[in-house]
This record gives sequence, structure tokens and C-alpha cells, in this order.
Amino acid sequence: MENKKIKAGVVGATGYAGAELCRILCGHPGAELTAISSVSFEGQKLSDVYPAYFKMCDLVCETQEAVVERCDVIFAALPHGLSQELAAQCQTAGKAFIDLGADFRLEDEDVYREWYAGEFLDKGLHQKAVYGLPEFFREQIRGKRLIANPGCYTTAVPLALAPALEAGLADTQGIVADCKSGVTGAGRKTTQNTHYPELNESFTAYKVAAHRHTPEMEQTLSRLSGTDIRLTFVPHLLPVNRGILATCYARLKPGATLAQLREAYRSRYDSEFFVRLLPEGRVADIRNVRYSNFCDLSLHVDERTGTLVAVSAIDNMVKGAAGQAVQNMNLAFGLDEAAGLKLFPPAF
Repeated sequence: MENKKIKAGVVGATGYAGAELCRILCGHPGAELTAISSVSFEGQKLSDVYPAYFKMCDLVCETQEAVVERCDVIFAALPHGLSQELAAQCQTAGKAFIDLGADFRLEDEDVYREWYAGEFLDKGLHQKAVYGLPEFFREQIRGKRLIANPGCYTTAVPLALAPALEAGLADTQGIVADCKSGVTGAGRKTTQNTHYPELNESFTAYKVAAHRHTPEMEQTLSRLSGTDIRLTFVPHLLPVNRGILATCYARLKPGATLAQLREAYRSRYDSEFFVRLLPEGRVADIRNVRYSNFCDLSLHVDERTGTLVAVSAIDNMVKGAAGQAVQNMNLAFGLDEAAGLKLFPPAF
């Protein structure tokens, strides 16, 4: 019984994050991808939707109810607003639930209402949810049955800034997060701005100072720093499939040096398998984290203006979505945290 594999299911398996979950879970040594669902492709094999999965993952898309019934842990890769009722079903059935959407990420219902125009359907259920950014909240995640998996920007930005704020080396006011995302972050459904002729040879900001990930970043950084954080967040859309590059700016406290910053980041991340603090002089690059659960960090100081420039790079589909969800599953079920996630990025 000790070697029995966890039965994992994915609801929303044909979206990009759901398909990435299936890819990772199929290679997991301690879990078995048992059931998947998709409203759009019910009755079809996943490998018919994604031909790359042929003979690797030929599971047929079933109903959401079948996934809950047959699995020990259910991953929901759904748009916001669709996970709360499913989470309640899993809670009643005694199943673990990991939500890749935004329904359980924000602690304050008023903030959720402001940014997502929604309500907490079951306040008691929300109180049971834990925020799943393992590098900061590992001990709270262990053994939990309801985990809110962070988004891509909301992983990259706190990882870039937290050590400087925790160590009191950077000012908590005037922080800017200037971020770029690959187009998979917009989801599988085609829109005008993700249509190839519109996206190709284009690079533009979007939802300037109005993106829904803003309060989530502020919540995490406020919690870690012990003070109320407000930041300016400007996302941009890159004409590439994968990747988040977060270039974050914070004014340094008087006397703070690059050496002190590097020591603070080493102290915070040296024991973290998935966070790689790059040697001085190197710059984080999304190509070096593709298909992996790594976050690469590089630190820079503008001596003229006294500004920290912290750059983080992640794969938005892995550390920013599916990989981190599996990392959370590992913690929840007492497995090696890196199980199924140890593949390193391709060199080219």
C-alpha cells in the first residue's frame, strides 16, 4: 500500500495549462493520470486534440463528475468563477483539490469582488484554502486538501522581490513590475490580439495598471514583508509561446549594496531546488527555463539612481501553472517536492 500511486485527475484537460498538467503527470513516479475532462472535447482522446501526445496520453475526455469520482486529487484548469462549486464537491467527497484558477487566491472577498466581479460562495471553504507558492508557504501547504495555485505573473514577481523586502534592503513604496508573457498565458481560445497576423512582429503592453494579478502580488508581498505593499504592474505580450520575464524595480534603502542583496537572496533561496540565483553579471532569460519548473533570478543595481533591478524568468505553463500545481500536490501528499519535475531545460 505504501507504494500505491496517487490517482490524479484534470478538469479542463484540453486547455494549455490542463494539457501541460497531463504531460507532467504522465511522467510522475508517484502519481497516475487516471481521468480527464473537457466540456469542448468530451468523448475524444486527448491525443486527438494534441497529436504530440499520441501513444503517450490517449485518455478519453470524460465528465467532471467522473474525474471527481475516480481520483484522489483533482486539478482544475478552468477560467475564474468555475472552480468554487467543484471545490465544494471535492470537499464533500473527501478529495484533494488544486485550483489553477483565481477563485481561492485572494483572501479578502471585497478585493475579489472588485477585481473579478464575483462572490465567495462558501466563506468557510475559502478559509480552508491555502495559497500554494511553495518557496514561501511550504509548511502551510503540507497535507492540505484545498490549494490555490498562483498565477504566472504572481509567481515571477514575488520570487524576484521578496528577499529584498524581507531583509529591509528595498523601499516598499514605488515598486514597479514590468513583465512580459508568452501568448499561451492568454489561453487556447483565439482572440483578436492573439491571432497570428496581429501578434507576429508585435510587442505591446496590455491592461496597463489594471491587470487582475495586481492584488495577488500585493497580497503575497505584503504578507512576506509585514507591511502594506502597493505596486505598479505593467504586463506585455511577447510573440513567443512560453515564458514570463519579470523585470522589477525597487528603490534601495540608503547604504544597501549589491553584495548585501546577493547575500539576502542566497540566504532565502540556497535551499530551494527550483530557484536558481544566477552568478553576478548574468541576466535571466526565458529560453533557459523552457519546459521546466525553474525560476532563474538575476540581480542588478543602478548605482546612479539607487535602484534594485531584479529579473526573474519562468515558464508560464510550468512554474507559472502546471509544474507548480504538481509541486503543491507533492507537498500535500508527502512526496518528494521535486518528484516528476526534475527535467532541466533544453539547451537550444
